[in-house]
Amino acid sequence: MTQALLAVAGGLCLFLLGMVILTDGLRALAGPALRRFLRRFTRTPLSGAVSGALATATLQSSSATTLLTVGFVGAGLIGFPQALGLILGANLGTTTTGWLVTVLGFKLQLGLIAGPLALCGVLLRLFARGGPGQAGWALAGFGLLFMGIDALQSGMGGFEGRVTPDTFPPDTLFGRLRLVLIGVAITTVTQSSSAGVATALTAIAAGAISFPQAAAMVIGMDVATTFKTLIASAGGSAAMRRTAYAHVVYNLISATIAFSILDVFTGVAETLTEGPGVGDPQIALVAFHTLFNLLGVSLVLPFARPFARFIERLAPEAGGGLTGALDSRLGREPEAAASAATATARALAAELADALAGALDPGRPPAVPAHRLGRVALALGDAQTFVEAAARGGEAAEAERRRALHALDHLARLHRRAGQAERIAALRRDRRLRRFAGALRATLRRIEWSDAPDGARADRLRRVMRAERARCRDRVLRTAAAGALSTEEALARLDAMRWLHRVAYHLWRIAFHLGPDASAAPRLTAEARLDAAED
Repeated sequence: MTQALLAVAGGLCLFLLGMVILTDGLRALAGPALRRFLRRFTRTPLSGAVSGALATATLQSSSATTLLTVGFVGAGLIGFPQALGLILGANLGTTTTGWLVTVLGFKLQLGLIAGPLALCGVLLRLFARGGPGQAGWALAGFGLLFMGIDALQSGMGGFEGRVTPDTFPPDTLFGRLRLVLIGVAITTVTQSSSAGVATALTAIAAGAISFPQAAAMVIGMDVATTFKTLIASAGGSAAMRRTAYAHVVYNLISATIAFSILDVFTGVAETLTEGPGVGDPQIALVAFHTLFNLLGVSLVLPFARPFARFIERLAPEAGGGLTGALDSRLGREPEAAASAATATARALAAELADALAGALDPGRPPAVPAHRLGRVALALGDAQTFVEAAARGGEAAEAERRRALHALDHLARLHRRAGQAERIAALRRDRRLRRFAGALRATLRRIEWSDAPDGARADRLRRVMRAERARCRDRVLRTAAAGALSTEEALARLDAMRWLHRVAYHLWRIAFHLGPDASAAPRLTAEARLDAAED
């Protein structure tokens, strides 16, 4: 008995390790292409559900899909209703693991060649680079997964005759509720519903449990997957908490559906599995797992937007939301961290642009309120710390991280300029400078920061301001030489003109680094190099 128990524990360990390695390999292999696919095909909750299911089937991990989703929401790349579709699809896609285990592990007996598969994968990982190395890592995980299934089967054989369906709670309402709790406990310990389902499939094959008992346990395993997300989201961003709450509510809905149809499905399954060769309880179990998740998705998806609003009320955005996209948990995922940093830079740019536009309004005081400057300063510090601490990733994630750092650097310089109230006040004492201040205010109002901003307008203004600096200098110095201006006032107006140009320059660079063409940076002209050296 002890030997069998140790064999089961070892098999479960191999299965879990295989799942981790398989997911890591597939995620590295899919990389930016998967992110582009999700962003492109997640236009509606329905397309999001399909994309989420396909992504999870590819990665063999609903957690990986969920974390990508959180990054997209935090970056403002997709709305929460579309993200909800991805979450629902991830729950459906995770059922593919059960089918893989049943068909390949139990029916085709892939465990016989799992060792050589794992060896080939490890050798590829050791001696190959890039795509082949990542594919080898995924292959090694695939082999370990089925070695685990083989060990589980061997271990379960030791329980034959000792553990029977009578050992578990009976097939009654109260008994089923207890079985659901057992399923919850198994997944809570293993932190993997796939491992729990694999254990149930092995037990049903060994005759240790009946189909209704296994089905009730699978319901509990599905519910327990939410615990990991809930714990991970504690104290996290609103996007993280909304994702967790959506998981919980959806899984409770699908579990209720599953529990209510268990009698009907059990009757159908028993009818199909009565005769030899007519059916299979393992196939019936994974079909049941897929069916109740499919029914749950079908029920929630038509009401995705009201459901999303309900979840948003459960997890409102805290504070002003300038750093709402930042979460230390995202820092472990390079792609999600880069998206969150970009989202934060856009939020900071929008806040500073609005504050500066207000200060340039002739009907308002010529200064950015101190509380807004302080709020931005704190958020800038948090954002820079987050980006510097985030895990390094592939080429695409690193490029986005560098762009976010460039944008944050220019935001810090723009923030310093925003605090120079004396220069903003000097603009109002010169008719020509007032006109250029109005042009800058209009540009600040027109750039749309929530999406990829177009820096062309800011670039045109920056060029105009650059050309005006020399003319302004000549004009102001002539006026001062004629005695119409004091030296102090002349210097104040020259500083104000330089302020206009520097603000326009930083605005252009921020929009460029956060815009759609930042990856194809043009060669800096002599003028741009001079601009960069001045501040």
